[in-house]
Amino acid sequence: MNTFTQILYQIVFSTKDREKTLLEENLERLFKYITGILKNNDCHLYRIGGVSDHLHIVTHIHPSISLASLVKDIKVSSNIFIKNTNIFPDFSCWQVGYGAFTYSIKSKNRLIEYVKNQKQHHAVKTYKTELIELLNEHGIPWDEKYLL
Repeated sequence: MNTFTQILYQIVFSTKDREKTLLEENLERLFKYITGILKNNDCHLYRIGGVSDHLHIVTHIHPSISLASLVKDIKVSSNIFIKNTNIFPDFSCWQVGYGAFTYSIKSKNRLIEYVKNQKQHHAVKTYKTELIELLNEHGIPWDEKYLL
């Protein structure tokens, strides 16, 4: 018997204190590195994107992998990669937590386009505003002290 799943996640996390340390010219290197982590965990990446202070990952997670362990792997491994390559000289580390939201597969194309256009979205909207909108959209209670 095979296991069949289709759980579409949008994973979002920020640099520590939302510092704008992710340089646009090196984001693709980081995206390729994270793509490798997802492949090594048998996850299907639909899209990765971000701007100077945060990332979005749209992926299907293999049923044998827990969300928490995957995000930990991405953050720990990419933190080491960033430090070893010095692609973002002012980067200190990732924030402690993350956001993870599930979507219907019917939302996949809209979600991919949203993540693809992060630069345009954040010309007019902060990460904090975006995160609050995501939390509200998904009915997740939140406390201002955790959004600082």
